[in-house]
Order: sequence, then structure tokens, then C-alpha cells
Amino acid sequence: MREIKEISIEPRSGTGKGPAYQTRLKGRIPAIVYGGKDAPEPVSVDATVLGRHVETGAFLTTLFVLDREGKKTRVIPRALQRDPVSDRPVHVDFLRLTEGATVRLAIPVRFKSQDASPGLKRGGVLNIVRHTVDLICPAENIPDFLEGDLSGLDINDSLHLNDIKLPEGAKPAIHGHDQTIASIVAPTSVIEEQKAAAAAASAPAAAVEAAPAAAEAAPAAGAAPAAAAGGKAAAGAKAPAKEAEKGKK
Repeated sequence: MREIKEISIEPRSGTGKGPAYQTRLKGRIPAIVYGGKDAPEPVSVDATVLGRHVETGAFLTTLFVLDREGKKTRVIPRALQRDPVSDRPVHVDFLRLTEGATVRLAIPVRFKSQDASPGLKRGGVLNIVRHTVDLICPAENIPDFLEGDLSGLDINDSLHLNDIKLPEGAKPAIHGHDQTIASIVAPTSVIEEQKAAAAAASAPAAAVEAAPAAAEAAPAAGAAPAAAAGGKAAAGAKAPAKEAEKGKK
């Protein structure tokens, strides 16, 4: 279950660039709280406090309770705008989470039992296809992460979303598709050895195919000398015949 953080907020009057700029000059970040049956509410958050939460890297998947003068509202950040130059937060959108509400979040994936994977023991490499998975979760049961078990996975085996136990009430945002989360692939050295072995195996076959062609070409190559020899013999036979005719005369 994801830990719920608490932030104090203050109401702010006016919206638009001018009032928002004045709010930031006071060391606070303008924000809006919306959703549910209540109207959108413009508020502000202390810039230093907000910055610490943003720096965790999990701001947009963290549940918050906004405390406004004792009135508490459960929310989740839906959008964070940053300054294009300084990269500091300049505006935040908070979505109210009423009782029984669900929310779509990108949940990070972690892996366990690397030492129980035959493929990794043989030098295979863990190829992570998805670092996060989009889930629709109840607001009361948002996981910090999903955990994939690599036990028994050999080289060329894959881990799918169906292999991971989801929190109660959570379901994939994409239906009808068993997403591949990770796979065990052969190391580069093994792939190169396999290519070399395949090339070596194909070389004798190529030589066998070339041999009949060479044998067929050999008689054709020897036919020319034979023909030439036959031509010389015929010429030699004609010469004595001419001499015999002269003797008769």
C-alpha cells in the first residue's frame, strides 16, 4: 500500500498569469484541486515542501491529503508544470479521490529471485521490456511497485503480466493483451558463437553443391584439346594421299 503524504495548502484569490506570478513571488506554487462533486478550488502550496516531494521521482503516483485549515481532502497529482529554464514546478493539478474512486497509474516493476534463474546463471541477460505497467487501482489500494519472479526462467524464456500477482481490486489498463514484462536473452558472446557455428555448418554443404558443377565443367574444358588433336590427325592423313596421286601421274 502506497504511503499517503500530507501537505498544507492555502486558498488563493484570482486565476490567470498575473495572480499566479504574484503567488510564486511569495514562495508558493499555484495549484488547482478538482474532481468529485465540488467545484474546482484554486489553492497554493509551499514551494520548498512541494519541491522535496517532486524530487522523489514518484510525485505523480503518490497519494496526498491536502490540509486546508483543518479540512482534509484526499488527492493525487494529475499534472505538474515546470519552468522551461529552471525546471522548477510552477503549477500543480490535484484530483480529488472520493470514497471508492479508482485511478489509472503507471506502477513500476521490480524483479526478485535472480539467483534462481537458470538462464541468468548461464550468463544470460535480463532484458526489461516494461519498466512500468499501467494499472487501474482503487484509491485505497495503490501498490508501491509490482514484483516479477524470475525463478525457473531460462534463456529465451519470458515473464508476462499474467505471471505477476496484482493487488486486490487492481486490473491492467489494457485489456485482452498479456504484456511481456521481461525476458532472458543470450549474452552477445553466445550469439556470436552460434553465428560462427551456423556458418561453419553451412560451409561443407556449399562445397558439396559446388563439386558436381566442377565435375560437369571438366569434360567441356578437355574437349578443346581433343578436338584440336583430331584436327591435326586428319590433316596428316590428307598429306600422304596427295603424294600418292602425284606418283600415279
